[in-house]
Amino acid sequence: MPEIQLGAHTVRSHGVKVARTHMHDWIILLLLIVIEVILNVIEPFHRFVGVDMMTDLKYPMKDNTVPFWAVPMLAIMLPVFVILVYYFIRKDVYDLHHAILGLLFSVLITGVITDAIKDAVGRPRPDFFWRCFPDGKRVFDPVTKDVMCTGIKSVIKEGHKSFPSGHTSWSFAGLGFLALYLSGKIRVFDRQGHVAKLCIVFLPLLIAALVGISRVDDYWHHWQDVFAGGLLGLTVSSFCYLQFFPAPYEVDGWGPHAYFQMLAESRNVNPSNGSNVQQAELESVYVDSQHCRELSRVNTHDSSPILEGTNGRMGY
Repeated sequence: MPEIQLGAHTVRSHGVKVARTHMHDWIILLLLIVIEVILNVIEPFHRFVGVDMMTDLKYPMKDNTVPFWAVPMLAIMLPVFVILVYYFIRKDVYDLHHAILGLLFSVLITGVITDAIKDAVGRPRPDFFWRCFPDGKRVFDPVTKDVMCTGIKSVIKEGHKSFPSGHTSWSFAGLGFLALYLSGKIRVFDRQGHVAKLCIVFLPLLIAALVGISRVDDYWHHWQDVFAGGLLGLTVSSFCYLQFFPAPYEVDGWGPHAYFQMLAESRNVNPSNGSNVQQAELESVYVDSQHCRELSRVNTHDSSPILEGTNGRMGY
């Protein structure tokens, strides 16, 4: 494959242009943040909790194994760090911008859906009894037999937000996006049978799963809350990733849609463009060693610099 020069589309040269193109998306992100704040301020639905129902809600109150501040660190900052590392390797602002934008959409959309369901369902947490009656003395309405909580209002409010698990949904939204991102960059589905690549991709998912398990161990959530949160986060992250990137199993799975669209537009505007970068990438060849054939493709294929030497293809 011809030599390809890196650094043709950096933050300095194309950053402002790319950001302006997606200005409306960034505005929507700000709107999602506002909605998320509102959903955390309003009072959730207070579901009826009778005497008999308290049997399954008497688990002790414990501190969080994974504190609230650690969730954004795992779900946002860790993926952003990996994305930045790849940018310094490839110098592609299209990948940087779309990866961060897709990640933020994944986490924020998941957060809004999670908190909206929390407020609407109002399921009591496993430790609801001690939130409601910190002194252990039960008080119920003489007519309806519903609980009459005597605890701190903010603690009781939080006790009605069990379903689904926010820790779990956020973790799977961010780390699930990271797993898909890594799948494309290291070509997990290249049919070469490198199991080590799968281990790299499964690592973020394992971290997210451990976060979910900690919520059950701490008696902050029922197992159904964690299962629903994980499923929600993975689903949203998949949709958000595919909005900006091809599926990881596709030949072009290493780069964002916008990158290939930019190459196509450049070729149409100036077919005789002498740029080494664009010409090399437009004429790149993808080798399918599994079937011992070459698939000549125009304008869409490239080799990821992270994989130099892994698949037997020439690097940049």
